[in-house]
Amino acid sequence: MPKNLIEAELFGYQKGAFTDAKIDKKGLFELAEGETLFLDEVGLLPLELQAKFLTVLENRVIYRLGGVEEIPTNARIIAATNESLEGWIA
Repeated sequence: MPKNLIEAELFGYQKGAFTDAKIDKKGLFELAEGETLFLDEVGLLPLELQAKFLTVLENRVIYRLGGVEEIPTNARIIAATNESLEGWIA
């Protein structure tokens, strides 16, 4: 799945963020407000998205694609991977 599509699905997007963004769309983090969101194979996410994901975990806020507004989230996150992540830690 292309990085931009993954990012749009997880974080949502603002109207006008890209050509087909005709309306604001909530991402999975917003839709899971107060609920549990299971993300499988997070080790396969592009590094840029892993960094954004870490920001969500640390700060409990998201930014939609094309957005500048902080959107708080209180979704419980369960993340899994089959990758051995120890080798990736610097």
